[in-house]
This record gives sequence, structure tokens and C-alpha cells, in this order.
Amino acid sequence: MKTIVVGSGLGGLLSAAYLAKSGHDVEVFEALPFTGGRFTNIDYKGFKLSTGALHMVPHGDSGPLSQMLKKLNADVNIVTSNPSSVIRMPANDNDTDYKNGFRDMAFHDFKVPFSLINRIKIAFLAFTTKYFPPKKGTFDDWIKHHINEKWATRIANSFCGWSISLKSSDVSAKEVFEIISNLYRYSGPGVPTGGCKGITNALVEIIQENGGKIYTGKEVTEIITSNNHAKGVVADGDKYYSDLIISDIGHIETNRLCKNVTETEEYVQYKNQLQNIKSSAGIKISLACDEPLIGHGGVVLTPYSKRIDGMNEVTNVDKTLAPEGKHLVMTHQCLRWDRLDDIEEEIELGLQDIRDIFLNKDYEVLMVQSYHDGWPVNRSASSQDLSNKTPISNLYVVGDGAKGEGGIEIEGITLGVLNTMDMVLS
Repeated sequence: MKTIVVGSGLGGLLSAAYLAKSGHDVEVFEALPFTGGRFTNIDYKGFKLSTGALHMVPHGDSGPLSQMLKKLNADVNIVTSNPSSVIRMPANDNDTDYKNGFRDMAFHDFKVPFSLINRIKIAFLAFTTKYFPPKKGTFDDWIKHHINEKWATRIANSFCGWSISLKSSDVSAKEVFEIISNLYRYSGPGVPTGGCKGITNALVEIIQENGGKIYTGKEVTEIITSNNHAKGVVADGDKYYSDLIISDIGHIETNRLCKNVTETEEYVQYKNQLQNIKSSAGIKISLACDEPLIGHGGVVLTPYSKRIDGMNEVTNVDKTLAPEGKHLVMTHQCLRWDRLDDIEEEIELGLQDIRDIFLNKDYEVLMVQSYHDGWPVNRSASSQDLSNKTPISNLYVVGDGAKGEGGIEIEGITLGVLNTMDMVLS
């Protein structure tokens, strides 16, 4: 079967590798001059900075992405972080910031700062929500209804901001509990050797070894349809026909490329759903230092910061991501929808957080990257993803615009790809 993949981000490469190994004749079209999209590396001053996602696999060597890579026999090594994650707390329990120093608390001890009655509530709710997850409302709504303690909001916002680039008031409680279930089902994070590019390079190799072709710098400008069936694409003015099309550019952009579509009831309903999709936005700040600022390869959540939600220092795991004798720290902060016109101010608040957290420490700000609009954190914010299937036959959407439930970033992308592969290969 002839398959065309539009876009070579992680979702597109995973799909192309899987289908190529399954015997499909695969062609991948990428508008950029390189593969990987927001999941690869750029070289800057000898540092391997990521184009989007941080150099970290949320569920390490046992999660959906790692399992799929193993099934593909991809030459990828994911090193489990130890510790997996910590929470950076003020040194004094009465402080509300890091200006008097800090202490790190293991993530699994997050219940310690709660009052006794709320610790009891959390233990009970952890059991009941496993079988009766919330059906409506945001995670913030759920917290205020059941716990209503400032610490709960702090840690919820930091966790959601780091993991899905949303605040707890912007994501459904149902989705967050799916994410928490996956944390228990799989494990904590890991660092892929070679960073993001270590994974995408391995997938490119699989595609090419199995006869697939990858075209970079070749933008798809139309998805050819007839009677609401996808037939092929137009790229740089040339037509390429196929039996199946997998799009890695999100539902909104995919639909924009479809021409001559009949307005069936199903299609009109689909178009209406597209109007409600919001992307998630964020800011990443990369730091260079001679001595470790964190000292391990796990996640550091920062619930007492003004903007920074979390950070990591992956060079404690893979030294090749920085020049010899240097370390690389990456911070991430959620960029709220109502602050998209104030990005410069948000960046400065993030930089101030870094100054407070690393008081009296030496470091260099390497790069500040913002992710929004056409280059977002996720094309569909978590809990807003649509199905991988579209109302146009033979056309499916994968990637950060169609993630699986409960998947943190690239794990969600993988869950969406696996769901799509089940549909197209059944």
C-alpha cells in the first residue's frame, strides 16, 4: 500500500517507520530543511539545544514511546532519571519564595505540606478516583471543591505547567487523572542518549532501511480529495498519489489543505469542533554552566516560582549534549492564553525566577525560545485533542494535534500513533 506522511515531527516519523516496517511504500514530505520538527536538536556554541520538547522522555524506558521504539528495533538508549523528580521548596516553611535558599523534596512526598485532614482526603480520593474519575470540570475546579488549600494549587499548576504547558484551570480533571494513572502505570522520566535527535535519527534510519523516502524542503500545499476520499497531495506544484495519508500537522492545518470537500453532516460537525481547538504555549530558557546547578538528571518542579514550572539538567546523564566541562540546564514555563501579547514580560519574569532559584550561582543564558501560534508546545492543548480519524476517508492525523488520553507530550503523541496504526492496519 502506498502511504504519504505529511510532516516529519515525532508523530510523522513514528508512523512512517511503523508502516515502512509493515510493508507499506512510504513517502514523507517535510516543509522544513530538516527532519524532526519540534523534536530534534540544534547546535549552538557546542550545546545540543532542542527545537521544542526537552531532552526527556516522560515515562523513561518503560513508557509508550520506549515500548514502540523497541518494537521498531530502533537504536535508541533511554537512561532512567534518578531521582525521577523533586520539588524545590523554600528553605523555611514560612517562606513564599527561594530568596533565603531552598530544599528539594522527593516528588512522592508531595502530600507532606498538606494539613492532616487533607492528607487523609487525598488518600481517600486517590482510591476513589481510580475507579470513578471526574467526568466534567477543570482540575482546578476539582482541587477547590475537594481540597481548597494553597499548596494544592501551587503543586498542581507546577506539575501541569511542566508536563503539558497548561495551568490546572485550563485542563480537564479527567485528563489530569489519566496522566496520573499513567505515571503509576509506567514510571518516571528518562533521558535519551543524543537528546531528541537521537530518537528522530533512529526513526529516519528505519524508514530509509525499509525503502521509505523522506523529502525535506518540500511543502505540501494541498491534500487531493475526491468524494471525500483522500487521494494524494500536491507538493511544490507536483502531484503525488497514494492509498493512505497520515498528517502530522494537526487537524486545523490538515483540514485547511483539503480542497473540494463535500459538506456532509459529519464534516460540518468536524469543522465546528476545529473552531474550539486551542494550542498550548510555553517558554523554554537554556542555561550553560561550568558546575552543575541541579546535580542530577531528573525533573525539578518549582511551585514557588512566579513563572518557571520546572527544569532539568540532562548533562548529568548525557555529557555529549554540552561541550566538555559544561552543563546544560533547561527551564520551562507555561505561557497562558491571556498573556500571548506579553511574551517579553513573561520571559523577563522567567529570567527573574532563574536569578532567584540560582542565587549567587554562575551561569550563562544561552537561548530563550517561545512556543505559540504556528510553532506551539502542542497544536491541540491536552484534553482538547480530536480523534486520529478524520471525516475524509483514508486521511488520519497524528502528532501533538491528536494525542492519546493521559499522554504527557511525546507519550501522548505515541499513544495517538498506536491508535492510528491499529485503525489503518486492521
